[in-house]
Amino acid sequence: MNCLIKCLLDKKKLFLTATGAICKRDESCVLEVTDEVVKQDKSQYGHLHTSLVTGFQLPCAPKQQMSNSSSLNEFLLRAFMDTRELQLLHFSFFLGIYLAAVMGNGLIITAVLCDHHLHTPMYFFLLSLSLLDLGSISTTVPKSMANSLWNIRAISYFGCVAQVFLVVYLFAAEHSLLTVMVYDRYVAICKPLHYGILMGSRASVRMAAAAWASGFIYSLLHTANTFSIPLCQGITVDQFFCEIPQILKLSCTDSYLREVGLIVVSGCLIFGCFIFIVLSYVQIFTAVLRIPSEQGRHKDFSMCLPHLAVVSLFVSTVIFAYLKPPSFSSPALDLVVAVLYAVVPPTLNPLLYSMRNKELQDALRKLFQRVQF
Repeated sequence: MNCLIKCLLDKKKLFLTATGAICKRDESCVLEVTDEVVKQDKSQYGHLHTSLVTGFQLPCAPKQQMSNSSSLNEFLLRAFMDTRELQLLHFSFFLGIYLAAVMGNGLIITAVLCDHHLHTPMYFFLLSLSLLDLGSISTTVPKSMANSLWNIRAISYFGCVAQVFLVVYLFAAEHSLLTVMVYDRYVAICKPLHYGILMGSRASVRMAAAAWASGFIYSLLHTANTFSIPLCQGITVDQFFCEIPQILKLSCTDSYLREVGLIVVSGCLIFGCFIFIVLSYVQIFTAVLRIPSEQGRHKDFSMCLPHLAVVSLFVSTVIFAYLKPPSFSSPALDLVVAVLYAVVPPTLNPLLYSMRNKELQDALRKLFQRVQF
């Protein structure tokens, strides 16, 4: 490694051209100077004769770029607010949202477990969805709340890796589970005579396990690929949690194109699932409209519309977050979109499912009565 060292001596410039500098771990350089010392003023520097100097030591400037992500110890997350008052306001706002999400999803999980009338494939999948929602919002929101409360921004390198893995894992598993849930509704409405065979207890468990397993594999590939890319554009992640697109902005080579390619392939798979969901609902609504009884139509719609609302909210926010054009992107907009797809769905899903579902409402009413008495 060649070094060019510029020295200033008492306002006079003295240049040393050096080669063969060896940087040690203590950030010191041992230099072997092979060129001559240039005298700028004989009156002041007459004692500095032309000579060959060896073994001269100067501290090395720290590297401005990191060539390997393994040398990173931490990342800095984006802060929502700058002033202390607004940070506390953000903490209180996120605390309210988090408690609402925990309470809503917790009530659904408890109601499904305690009421034997809800021990059906549809509510088994709803229980799994609530577990995923609890995990996803618990992965991002508490860390952001702690940062605002303690006025910090740092997250450890391994903490960031874990956050990326869990966020991708839970979101991918949720998307797979939503696809399984629409298949459950399709079989129940369009093929009711075959429902017991196609959606038995074993089949339901296998479908749910496949959704969770696919999310795990998907997340493992993305996380390993993302953090194998050299990062040298600083340590600031321009988001309130570790997000793959923001981490890729820190890459220093074109190797990030591997992850972009993986995201494109994943986007095609997600889009394929979305098409399956849309086509399934077209057939479901066609079958429901043929039901002569108004009460029967209302019951089927009450089971399908909450799921359709959840799917629309989840897919639309994720697609907008990852597929919006770069010209339509800004740090503030990215922050708002991240809140929409990472915080809002886990909070609203319990409300959407319980708003028009009479069976779930009755189970929750019984649950409250048990608690009171």
